[in-house]
Amino acid sequence: MDNRTELLKSLPDLCELLAADTSLKEEVFNKAQAFNPWFTHAFIKEAITSITDRFLVEEYCRLWLATYPASNESKKVAVIMAGNLPLVGFHDLFCVLMSGHQAVVKLSDKDAHLLPWVVEQWTHVVPSLAKSISYTSRLEHFDAVIATGSNNSSRYFDYYFSAYPHILRRNRNGIAVLTGEESMDDLKQLAKDIFQYFGLGCRNVSKIYVPQGYDFKPWEEVVATWAYLSDHNKYKNNLEYNFALYIINSIPHINLGNIILKEDDAIASRIGSLHYSYYNSTATLQDDLHAKREEIQCVVSGSPIEGWDHVAFGESQLPALNQYADGVDTMAFLSTL
Repeated sequence: MDNRTELLKSLPDLCELLAADTSLKEEVFNKAQAFNPWFTHAFIKEAITSITDRFLVEEYCRLWLATYPASNESKKVAVIMAGNLPLVGFHDLFCVLMSGHQAVVKLSDKDAHLLPWVVEQWTHVVPSLAKSISYTSRLEHFDAVIATGSNNSSRYFDYYFSAYPHILRRNRNGIAVLTGEESMDDLKQLAKDIFQYFGLGCRNVSKIYVPQGYDFKPWEEVVATWAYLSDHNKYKNNLEYNFALYIINSIPHINLGNIILKEDDAIASRIGSLHYSYYNSTATLQDDLHAKREEIQCVVSGSPIEGWDHVAFGESQLPALNQYADGVDTMAFLSTL
C-alpha cells in the first residue's frame, strides 16, 4: 500500500477521533484559548468541523489527488504557520503530507497546541506518519517553503527564502458584493462571513460593495444573532476604541452595537468594523475589484462575479480542498519539487 492510499484510508478514523469528546481534547482547547483568547471553544469546534467536512472526506480527497502526479522524491517542506484562526495552517500541512513530502512545521505562538493535537490523533491511526512531521523553532535543512504572514513579515520572507522554491503569502481579505435584492436569509448568511472567528481570517468579509441608495436599515436585525461577540473582552475593547476614534474625529459611521459600518475605500477594516463602498455600475465595480486584486482573498455574492471564483453567502470560511489561498495551487507547487 503506497503512502497516499494509506493516508486516504485513515481519514474516516481520523474524523472519528477528532469528533470524540475526551478530557485531553478539552484540555487542549483550554490551553489554546488561554494562550490566545480569540480562540473560543465554539470557534475551535467550527474550525475542526470545517476540516473534517471539507478536507477529510476520503471520496473528495481521492478525486482531488487524482489531478496531481505523485512525487518521485520526498522533500522537506518548511511550513510557517499563521495564528489568526484556529488550525489555519492545516490545509498546507495536509497538502504537504498528501503530496508525499515531509513537513517541517514552525508553529505560530498564537496557535501552538491545536495542530500538534490533530497530528497526534492522526498518528494514532497511521503511526508511520510521525516520521513525516517535525516541529522547529529555527528553520534549517529544508528544500522548499510555504509561509503565511503579515505584509510586514512577508518582506523578511522574501529576503530569507528567495533562494528556495516557495509560496509566500501576505495579508488579504474577503469582500462581498450586494445588489440590494438579497433576502434577509442571504444577509444573515453574510453576517457569518463577517463575524465568524471575530473577522480575523483572510477569507472573512471586511468590506461590502453596495449600489447607490442602498438601505442599511435591515442590518440591525442582520447582525443581532452575533450580539454575544460584544461580550468578549478583546472584541469589546476594539469596538469601544473604534467608536471613540470615529466620534473624536467626526468620522461618519453606522453603529450597530456589535459592529460599526464605515464608508471607506480600503479593503481591510479594523476588528469590529466593516467598510462599505457604493458602486454605480457593474463596469466600475469590476474596475475597482481588478485594481485591488492583490488585496482580495475571495468575493462573496449571490451570483458569480466575472473573473472571480464564486463564494456563496455564508461559505467564505468553508473552502474546498482545491480552493487555495491567494489563488496559488499548493499541490501543483509541491508536485514540481
